[in-house]
Amino acid sequence: MRAKFLYIIILLFLFKTPNIFSNLLPNSGNGIKGIWQGTLKVQSMELRIIFKITEDENGKLKATMDSPDQGAKDIPVDSVIYSGENLKLVSNMIHGYFEGTYNADSISFEGKWHQGGLSLPLVITKIEKVEDAIRPQEPKPPFPYKVQDVIYENKSAGIKLGGTLTFPETGGPFPAVLLITGSGAQNRDEELFGHKPFLVIADYLTRLGIAVLRVDDRGIGESTGNFAASTTKDFATDVLSGVEYLKSRKEINPKEIGLIGHSEGGIIAPMVASKTKDVAFIILMAGTGIPGDQVLLTQAEAIEKLNGVSEEKIKDDLALNKKLYSVLKEDKDSSAIVDELNNIYLDSYNNLSAEKKAEIGDPKIAFQKGIKTLMSPWFRYFVKYNPYPTLERVKCPVLALGGSKDVQVLPDINLPAIKKALEEGGNKNFEVKELPGLNHLFQTAKTGAPSEYGRIEETIAPIALQTMGDWILKIVNKK
Repeated sequence: MRAKFLYIIILLFLFKTPNIFSNLLPNSGNGIKGIWQGTLKVQSMELRIIFKITEDENGKLKATMDSPDQGAKDIPVDSVIYSGENLKLVSNMIHGYFEGTYNADSISFEGKWHQGGLSLPLVITKIEKVEDAIRPQEPKPPFPYKVQDVIYENKSAGIKLGGTLTFPETGGPFPAVLLITGSGAQNRDEELFGHKPFLVIADYLTRLGIAVLRVDDRGIGESTGNFAASTTKDFATDVLSGVEYLKSRKEINPKEIGLIGHSEGGIIAPMVASKTKDVAFIILMAGTGIPGDQVLLTQAEAIEKLNGVSEEKIKDDLALNKKLYSVLKEDKDSSAIVDELNNIYLDSYNNLSAEKKAEIGDPKIAFQKGIKTLMSPWFRYFVKYNPYPTLERVKCPVLALGGSKDVQVLPDINLPAIKKALEEGGNKNFEVKELPGLNHLFQTAKTGAPSEYGRIEETIAPIALQTMGDWILKIVNKK
């Protein structure tokens, strides 16, 4: 899954540098101003870090930070402490800091990044420019089809949703699909890690004669609403509104409207299809078939193994998370749940070594951060939700796809569960396929690790596009 599902170390550096610092930089009239790049190595992962330092109108240095391999860009930077050649960058938001010393020979700062008990070497070096990511599949205009930006309402939620509808130049009415993004706030292209998978999917399918509607998540882009206060169930109402909008368009065949959901979108699509007969078919891209807490636990274990974490550490992490998720699933008021979560964190903290406690710092601050995430409406709903009963109620044709190297929604666990639910529900028209060599984003991958997503040039494997396109044409041509 995205944001909540992605196993990423959030690296938010807060950066503000006094002008005297420029005296440390030789042969540079602009001093410290410019672009600085380094790479963090976390077990088997490599995460690029980029700082862009400029001046404001008053000559005061300011900066932003990118972490391309995590899909993070233009992160504000606002605090720095230095003395002589020593630099300390402190992030209060994530309780982490960088300490480094200037090396005049390499024009770099050599030091370490400290966060969450980790102390990782980091060297940032000045570069001329950031190389643009290569995305050969990203389509460019002019397009051989019509492209219309649209806005429609989710009346039940009192919000407006902005999206893009693409459909062939001539003919019609056309079969159509509505694309549903995964977890986390994303735009209509499901843009992440420098990729725009929904733009690529929309272009591919529209060239086959299938209309495609892709939509900004609520509170993102042209869509209104409060994303942070919403749950998967709320997002399902947005999709229902999209189906109603497609039915209102003369270019669309109202009896051939389908849904393609990626990750969390693969949970939402069955929700919608089980509630209305207006959905003619659904495609689940890395959709889940097991309860949310199990998705998170199996995901965390797979990624930690992939990254070389010790068996003992994996066991401890799983035990802690099981306790936390168990409490979240209890039918109690929020204050009681918060108290229980605090007690679990405290017990875990008390069992740590003095060294680990020192690395964490103030435990209350660390607890508050963890509890804030756990108590968010989305997280509490997701942990409790079991997609199995909903899948049993889906009667329209279903194509469930998974990548063999997906370590976020494990195919060997979720695809069989989806198949079993559809069988037990009496669905007579479904296919379940595991696509070899593909990761959670359906890219051709080496390991499947999330750290690879931004480094892979391919946005979505041709076999995934072809499999979806061929299946949709088969379904609509039968009608």
